[in-house]
Amino acid sequence: MTNDSPPARPRTRAPGMTPEQRRRMIIQAALPLVAEYGNAVTTQQIARAAGIGEATIFRVFADKEELLQACVAEAMDSTTLLQQLRSISLELPLAERLAEAGDTLDGYLARMGAVISALQASGLQRGRAAVNDRSGDGSTETASSGARPPDPTREALAELFEPERGRLRQPVETLTEIFLSLAFGRGRFLATGQPKIDMAQLVDLFLNGAVEPKERP
Repeated sequence: MTNDSPPARPRTRAPGMTPEQRRRMIIQAALPLVAEYGNAVTTQQIARAAGIGEATIFRVFADKEELLQACVAEAMDSTTLLQQLRSISLELPLAERLAEAGDTLDGYLARMGAVISALQASGLQRGRAAVNDRSGDGSTETASSGARPPDPTREALAELFEPERGRLRQPVETLTEIFLSLAFGRGRFLATGQPKIDMAQLVDLFLNGAVEPKERP
C-alpha cells in the first residue's frame, strides 16, 4: 500500500444527478480506494476521487462506516457478473464459452476479495458478517428444507452447457457444480505456489481429463 492519494478529479456539482445516481458514483469512486487502504481510507480521499466536495458524501451516507458497508455490498453484487455470463455467445465452442465464464468469475472474485480482505485486515469486522450473510449468492442450502434456492449464477452457467446437453456424460446441473468447484478452487491452488494454470488449461482438464487420449484405457 502507498500513502499517496489519487489525483483529484475536477470538482463538480453533478447537475441533474439523482440521489441514487450520486450514491452509485460515490461507491464506484470509493471501491478501488477501499481495496487499497481498507478502513483507513478517508472520506476526503473518496471525495477527491469522485470529484465532489466531502460534504456531499455525508448528504448521501450517514457516516464513513455506512459508505464502507455499501462498498462491500457493491463488491458482492452479482448483477454485472450475471450480465457478463449471459452475454457469452452460445455459438462459441463449449471450451471457449467455459474459459470466458471462468475468467468472468475470476474477475468477480478478485474484486470482491480485494475489498473485503482490505476491510477485514484493517479492522472492519462487519465486512466478515456481510460475507457470511450473502455467501455464495444463494449457494448455501436452506436450514428448513435442505433444498438449494434458485441461484442465478448457476443458472447462467448451466445455460452455457445446454447446446451440448445431448452428448454430455453427466447432467448439466452436475457439470455446473463441478465447474464452479474447479473455478473457485483455482485461487486456493495458486496460493500454494504451484505453477499457474490459466483458465483455458483448467477448462481443457475439465472437458478432456488428465490423460492423453492415446493413453486412456
